[in-house]
Amino acid sequence: MFSLQTIFGSGQQFYTLLDEAADAAHESTKALHAMMKGSNRQPALDAFKLARQRERQASDKIGQALVDSFITPIEREDIEALGSALHKIPKQVEKFADRYSLAVTHLEHIDFAPRAAMLEQAASVVQEMVTVLPKMNLDHVTALYEKLRALENEADRLMLELYRDIYSGRLDSLQMFLLKEFFEILEKAIDRCQEAGAVVYQIVLKNS
Repeated sequence: MFSLQTIFGSGQQFYTLLDEAADAAHESTKALHAMMKGSNRQPALDAFKLARQRERQASDKIGQALVDSFITPIEREDIEALGSALHKIPKQVEKFADRYSLAVTHLEHIDFAPRAAMLEQAASVVQEMVTVLPKMNLDHVTALYEKLRALENEADRLMLELYRDIYSGRLDSLQMFLLKEFFEILEKAIDRCQEAGAVVYQIVLKNS
């Protein structure tokens, strides 16, 4: 006699697709960090477009699998929430890259590399959290989530330093505008990582 799992599948493909989405998000942040620490910092948008395309494909597959699959390893609402949270990370990174390509001549004096590195670290933690999600190990996921929150707190601290520069009177109006806009985009990208990590943490908390 065949079991229902044999007939309908185990739903494990959702973990694979979520892994693909998290990996694409991480790749987009790696591309941004590489661009920001490069000697000429010239925007190469192909890497960002590719990461977004990979994420969109994974997102579309998740949506279709939710329609087609009878069995899911976790609640459908949780899969949708995590997929949506992961979707927002490369979207925010691509937003930065697209705008940077338009304003690069005005940004040569601004060092985005340290915050881009922090964003890459945050996305790496999210990727690991998604990878270990099937194990439902609360202690492991909690430790990763605390690491992610620490990165977010550090990003908030750096934003305060940024505002000191903005209000120092040393910058002209265009520099002030660009500095604020681009660092806030990076901060929001780190927030997106924290939000994705929070979804993973809540899923494991509920299922462990």
